[in-house]
Amino acid sequence: MARYSAERKEAILKKLLPPQNMTVAEVAKSEGVSSKTLYHWRDELRKKGQPVPGKTLTSDDWSAEAKLAVIIQTASMSEVEMSRYCREKGLFKEHILEWKADCLGGFESSQSQTKKIKIQAKADKDEIKLLKSELRYKDKALAETAALLVLRKKLNALWGGDEES
Repeated sequence: MARYSAERKEAILKKLLPPQNMTVAEVAKSEGVSSKTLYHWRDELRKKGQPVPGKTLTSDDWSAEAKLAVIIQTASMSEVEMSRYCREKGLFKEHILEWKADCLGGFESSQSQTKKIKIQAKADKDEIKLLKSELRYKDKALAETAALLVLRKKLNALWGGDEES
């Protein structure tokens, strides 16, 4: 089993990242490293929170974790640093700003969703209470009607008269 220095490993992994965006098979062939090793190294980077593109080459197809990692990494950067970072990763500044807005929108929507859920739960409770009340009223009316019909039949049977009189 071959051992690779950290510098060599980093240089090989850079070929997988933008702007080169080489496939694992291409890098494995050109560097003489097994593709399983490259996949393992790529997965290790992902676990550490590094933005590593997956099977696709565009930044729009990155995982949510990778996008969040980019947002966190660029949060404290100046314009120049962010531009350099974007060039290294093959991104546009607009991508990062859009991802950040999506994240913030998600947080805002979760707060408003919680509020809406509470309001809806109260409305549902009130509606259930009203429906139960109506159901009890209708059950009582139905029972009364059934009792009257039974009494009418008994009365008719007792008097032996027409059912219509």
